[in-house]
Amino acid sequence: MPIHSRLSRFAAVALAAGLAAGAAQAQFKERNFRVSNGVSKEHPMGNGLAKMGACTLEKSGGKMKIQAFWDGALGSDLTGTQSVRTGSLDMVITSTAPVVSIVPALGVFDLPFLFNNAGEADQVLDGKVGDWFSAKLPAVGLVNLAWWENGFRHTTNSKRPITKVEDFDGVKMRVMQNTIFLDTFKTLGTNAVPMAFTEVYSALETKTVDGQENPFTNIENMKFYEVQKYLTLTKHAYSPTLVLFSKKIWDTLSPPEQTTLRECALQGRDEQRRANRAMEARSVDNLKAKGMAVNEIAPAEMQRIRERSSVIYERHAKAIGDEAITMVSSELKRIRGN
Repeated sequence: MPIHSRLSRFAAVALAAGLAAGAAQAQFKERNFRVSNGVSKEHPMGNGLAKMGACTLEKSGGKMKIQAFWDGALGSDLTGTQSVRTGSLDMVITSTAPVVSIVPALGVFDLPFLFNNAGEADQVLDGKVGDWFSAKLPAVGLVNLAWWENGFRHTTNSKRPITKVEDFDGVKMRVMQNTIFLDTFKTLGTNAVPMAFTEVYSALETKTVDGQENPFTNIENMKFYEVQKYLTLTKHAYSPTLVLFSKKIWDTLSPPEQTTLRECALQGRDEQRRANRAMEARSVDNLKAKGMAVNEIAPAEMQRIRERSSVIYERHAKAIGDEAITMVSSELKRIRGN
């Protein structure tokens, strides 16, 4: 083939590629998505959002930006979720617990001692079961882009170490604004108080409450060690996190924009979980170094706590719905091989 013919062919291929790239970029508009989060930028959620934001910028040719707001600057998780539903806010990253009042089936994830480890949670949430729950959200104005995590929750307080179920008696315990968490900690013997996450530090500092329950990363990141003495490794619940997008705004996006958000939320998920689990592995030592007294509960006493809280399943089965409970329990049996 003559040189000029080869050059012409290369030019044609380059032109076609350029036109295709231009056409793809034309399907992206300049967008600035505001996302609300109750934790600080140093939390592993920050790692996830940084990864997600870099991904959306790259895939959209710099047009789709994610603007994060930290420390509850745009309101509590519940407030943020309601704003996302109305379309006055683009995104919120929230634990499932505050959303249970909107989608009761999500209450299954608040049941005590549901998951034994993070691997079980990943398999349930990233598969058909997670998809089933996500499919319930558009009807209430929400689109779940991916399942991130807060992780397993533990108990802190300023009165005494928790070594047996009786040690919960009379402890004024902050819990999430969620009926199952309230009922669980009342059943264990505490005076459970529902409260937004952004209010917890000051409530602990002023002794409005004696204790709270959260994953290691939140305890460390929010400096609860400054106002709490005792950390008990209860691992009483695993806290999934939803990356919620406004359905009203979602419906105005082009298919490539929607695909980009979903793909990038998954990249963010992988980074967020990695960072969260790496931080969890270090947190106990860090919290001990900050002056917290850390204790585990003997297996026999842990079994007593599990037995005391088992009534929560029956008590809330009707509100959650049989289908949700059966689906999760069946999947866990399959994963565990029993």
